[in-house]
Amino acid sequence: MSLSQRSVRSVKWNTVATIMGFPVGFIQTVLLARLLPVEYFGVFAAVTSIIGLSSIFFEFGLSNAFIHRSPETEDEQKAVAVFFTLYLALNTIWLIVMVAYGSLALAGLQRYVLIPMVFANFLTRITNPPRVLLIRRVQHRRLAVLDLITGVSSAIISISIAWFTRSIWALMISTVLTLLWSVLGLYVWKPVWKPRLAWDPSVVRYYFSFGARSLVNNVADGILDNSDNLWTSRYLGNVILGYYSRAFKFAIYPRILLSTPVNQVALGTYAELKYDRQRMSKAFFQTNFFLSRAGFLIAGCLVVIAPNFIRLLIGARWLPMLDAFRLMLVFALLDPIKVTISGVLMAVGKPERITIVRFAQITTLIVGLFVLGIRYEISGVALAMDLMIIVGTVLLLIFVRPFVDFSLWRLFGLPVIGLLVGFVIYGLVYNLIPVHLSDWLAIIIKTGLFCLGYLSVLFLLEREQLLQAIRQVINLPT
Repeated sequence: MSLSQRSVRSVKWNTVATIMGFPVGFIQTVLLARLLPVEYFGVFAAVTSIIGLSSIFFEFGLSNAFIHRSPETEDEQKAVAVFFTLYLALNTIWLIVMVAYGSLALAGLQRYVLIPMVFANFLTRITNPPRVLLIRRVQHRRLAVLDLITGVSSAIISISIAWFTRSIWALMISTVLTLLWSVLGLYVWKPVWKPRLAWDPSVVRYYFSFGARSLVNNVADGILDNSDNLWTSRYLGNVILGYYSRAFKFAIYPRILLSTPVNQVALGTYAELKYDRQRMSKAFFQTNFFLSRAGFLIAGCLVVIAPNFIRLLIGARWLPMLDAFRLMLVFALLDPIKVTISGVLMAVGKPERITIVRFAQITTLIVGLFVLGIRYEISGVALAMDLMIIVGTVLLLIFVRPFVDFSLWRLFGLPVIGLLVGFVIYGLVYNLIPVHLSDWLAIIIKTGLFCLGYLSVLFLLEREQLLQAIRQVINLPT
């Protein structure tokens, strides 16, 4: 197949896997939260962050170097064998370091969880070369199927373990199943590639040269993704981290539904239109118009129904995460928009500006964690994450101004007004109801009141643009 055919096919498979896997993952998250102690989620989040951040240094950007085509990697079979050799060596060092760290620096449940997860992650990483080879070839069907099978089997087995044993292995088993299905799906059934060692000095030099340039951004991303969990575990404890990790998890679920299909299309569109400022600006506006309107609607609804949502879905014992959950919705709202803005800079060949933004975000996050986290605990951590994403979004908007034309008012003005009107109508009307309502009924009424205010503003002031965006999403003729 041609590149365009492979790209379209890959997007379809990834989209199908996301749509099918989303409800399975959500049900798994809900049931595990109802069945397992809060502390388990904190321990698991801390260990996952330790593994995720530490592994970036030993991955050394090699995957990016292999995917990026160059004269040194034109001989694909030799290139993947050298990649496998370097990857095996670096991850073996990582395994030794992490086992030593877990044995010497950790104790109790964290040590019990970290060491088997390190071994499982190490073996899973050995399956990365064929996985990256498929990505390089733009052949995602097998990867999408593997991700879906892994997600479904993890949900079934983890819920069973939690139901019968209440063991932390209900959280850890997904790592083991990822290893199992990766080996079977990449090395055993119709092998993508058969492992072998190889060495070529020119290819090795290229990998380390390109990898070193990627490493800075990868480390910055790792710090942004994991600092909140690591800081919370260190200064507030695993129980508090357990509440925070679930607040974060549930807050970002709408982001997954909104951003995944939109960003897959937007990033490719920006790349194609990078020399046409007018069309690029139109695509930029349409993408962020949809994300802002839909994002503000979902975030506003979740803010007003949050206590009922938590009690009904995962139980009243999780109510200590209420304020953090509400605050994390700001992060979940802006993060997809930040990704699409970053896509413009990538498309026009200015990735160094994204690096500047990342380091500004890291500084904001670290300062925010110590200033706000100590005083307000997980609500302070959520506020620090919000400040971080706001700083990043503002800087990115400044950096893309030379490449696209946009109006902040047209992008965000009316959704903000709609949000405020929705909150006012909800506050005025709902508080007049004299009787106590069930959580189900409260969710229905609160959602209806907020949506009445929010959608009224949008339909009164930008009806045509809103209808056009809806038609584009569902492919109706204009």
